Amino acid sequence: MENTMFCYQCQETAGCSGCTKVGVCGKQPEVANMQDLLIYTTKGISEITTKLRKEGKTISKEINHMITLNLFTTITNANFDENVFFDRVVMTLNTKKELLAELNNKESLSQAALWESFNKAEMEAKAKTVGVLATENEDVRSLRELITYGLKGLSAYSKHANALGYDNEEVDAFLQEALAKILDDKLSVDELIQLTLATGKTGVDGMALLDTANTSTYGHPELTKVNIGVGTKPGILISGHDLKDLEMLLKQTEGTGVDVYTHSEMLPAHYYPAFKKYSHFIGNYGNAWWKQKEEFESFNGPILMTTNCIVPPKDSYKDRVYTTGAAGFPGCKHIAGEPGEYKDFSEIIEHAKRCAAPTEIETGEILGGFAHNQVMALADKVVDAVKSGAIKKFVVMAGCDGRAKSRNYYTDFAKALPKDAVILTAGCAKYKYNKLQLGDIGGIPRVLDAGQCNDSYSLALIALKLKEVFGLQDINDLPIAFNIAWYEQKAVIVLLSLLYLGVKNIHLGPTLPAFLSPNVAKVLVENFGIAGIGTVEDDIKLFFN
Repeated sequence: MENTMFCYQCQETAGCSGCTKVGVCGKQPEVANMQDLLIYTTKGISEITTKLRKEGKTISKEINHMITLNLFTTITNANFDENVFFDRVVMTLNTKKELLAELNNKESLSQAALWESFNKAEMEAKAKTVGVLATENEDVRSLRELITYGLKGLSAYSKHANALGYDNEEVDAFLQEALAKILDDKLSVDELIQLTLATGKTGVDGMALLDTANTSTYGHPELTKVNIGVGTKPGILISGHDLKDLEMLLKQTEGTGVDVYTHSEMLPAHYYPAFKKYSHFIGNYGNAWWKQKEEFESFNGPILMTTNCIVPPKDSYKDRVYTTGAAGFPGCKHIAGEPGEYKDFSEIIEHAKRCAAPTEIETGEILGGFAHNQVMALADKVVDAVKSGAIKKFVVMAGCDGRAKSRNYYTDFAKALPKDAVILTAGCAKYKYNKLQLGDIGGIPRVLDAGQCNDSYSLALIALKLKEVFGLQDINDLPIAFNIAWYEQKAVIVLLSLLYLGVKNIHLGPTLPAFLSPNVAKVLVENFGIAGIGTVEDDIKLFFN
């Protein structure tokens, strides 16, 4: 039977080879194909913007933002609405048509840059011919997709920074140039490998941009105990990653009698000083994204999804799910507004007033806020603990969580760590162990949570600072091991960024990406020491030999 789609960009892809009938995430074939067409048209317009830059012309922020958002909407579990992708394809084609009129040299443009059709039937037919499998050579396909997924992750950083009024033209230009290069059939495997590492370099720049945007706007994250219980008033649960959306929601709910709770990757918002002034910002409700079917049910009030990670909602609470920004799901109310624009949340606030208060599912507090500035403030204490031998090793366990039972490995691994080991984490992977009672070492908690997956930059800065403090030439000489869980494309750009920074011997699980061909995987193993995970017992021996 012919495939109705093909997608293997996330860790849970069917059979660790590819989703061909419907996405494990719930993505329907029509959506997957229209996403493929959006990526294709975005590569085409990026080819034109790259050539225009070479002719000395300026690309507007609006076009840069459109290209960034095109990529971001295709990230795993972000948007399931076919109409959104059709509209974005049309918008991209219209913009491309305008840019073509400005371009002097059109002769060397690829088919992607020249293709133009506003007929939906033709679009649907085209979509089936331009997806992942359109590249026949397995190794070229693997590298093209590795780069594309890295760029999708980079788009997330840029989008969040853009929402706060921060842009980096060099990051935008690279993202578009790299998309254009993926179209070039003359690029060799070696050249694509170099482009992969260059993507990692720009990933560092993109993370630095977002870190500056977040900390300049909301202050540096600080040591914070976050309540995981509930109050007595109706609430709104905000999930995803967008801090600007949270800020607007908190301002608009002030004095309304409606409380605000974070979910999953929005937990680190509590670490920022700017949000602590809101007395109705109660705490964090629930766990990682994949548990939302049970937790959204028991929350009772409306939920605002600001970005990925949406699990197709149950009918019993679907009418309480609102989306905004890059997020979307058919049948759920979408709150309009481009990144950085004012959004009117009055409808969701009025909805909340009609709902019961959240049902309590746990009580207590969890500790976080260990981004780079906070850890640097504790630097003397940390260095003394390492020098005295109280801390023997740091283990970076950043990344993503997911529903696969194999991910219980990370809970068991955290429990099995020697008592003189400290976990450095960021991203929703922390939910596998951030509620365990792992104690501290001389007052230093054994789980140091830097924040969202976007905040993996903090972990890199901490490692580089330790390298400087201990006078080491090579970051790999530090007492740091990397045992990272991945799920989607933001984890890909984090991995590429770490490789660019020279980090080796990263263990990646629970499975290696399906989009790595055997030859590309071999390059990563031989040059960077990339490896999978084994049993907890074997890996503890490996890391602590």
